[in-house]
Amino acid sequence: MPFWQTSNGNGSAASSSTTTTSSSSTSSSSMSSNNSNGNNGCQQNQSNQLGETRSSLYYSTNAISFVTKSLLPTRRRLRLDPPNKLFFPYEPGKQVRSAIGIKNTCKYHVAFKFQTTAPKSCYMRPPGAILAPGESLTATVFKFVEPPENNDRQMDQRSRVKFKIMSLKVKGEMEYVPEMFDEQKDQVAVEQILRVIFLDPECPSPALEKLKRQLAEAEAELEARKKPPEDAGPRVVNEGLVIDEWKERRERYLARQQVEVDSV
Repeated sequence: MPFWQTSNGNGSAASSSTTTTSSSSTSSSSMSSNNSNGNNGCQQNQSNQLGETRSSLYYSTNAISFVTKSLLPTRRRLRLDPPNKLFFPYEPGKQVRSAIGIKNTCKYHVAFKFQTTAPKSCYMRPPGAILAPGESLTATVFKFVEPPENNDRQMDQRSRVKFKIMSLKVKGEMEYVPEMFDEQKDQVAVEQILRVIFLDPECPSPALEKLKRQLAEAEAELEARKKPPEDAGPRVVNEGLVIDEWKERRERYLARQQVEVDSV
């Protein structure tokens, strides 16, 4: 075979080999580039999915925590007796009374306040107060009973009127003012919603007997609060100055000494 054909064949082979090599290298670099882009895309998708998962878990945890807190019972500061009802004797056209015992079960002072859905026909005595730790009182609730329509004498045991007792933690002894509940709304807790239940005054029942006993206790407590505090002896004011009977004794003594001096 002529030498020129041999050289051309080798050249063609070499050229073909070079073309094949460059083509394969280009293909390899393209594949590696695609693989790297694919890997970057997968990593980005995975990071996005992880972020979304964490975000959903965060909001799910907060939602569960909020629901759990809302389902947990609120810790009561006061103990009520009766716990969720107010009993009234059913006497249409008259003002009747109920009573409820209120006790502070906390280790700090607690203020309480009454509210009602019918302020024109109902009122409380006292409408609010501050109780020391362990202190209790019996409050009286007054209500006007509307006459039944069409002179219907049948007693409806329930009334649409409701009462609410709210509580507030306060710092030690202080004067009770209703405005403190408006100034510290975020600290106010609703102790109980009280429903009104009517009792037949002519039909003896344990609830009616208990109501009579609580009303008597409320009247006794009211009379005790009206009485002035008992005199425990001479009062000391400012820098230990003694007044009252000791002052009167000294004045009488000085007057007697003056009389004796004048007579001499």
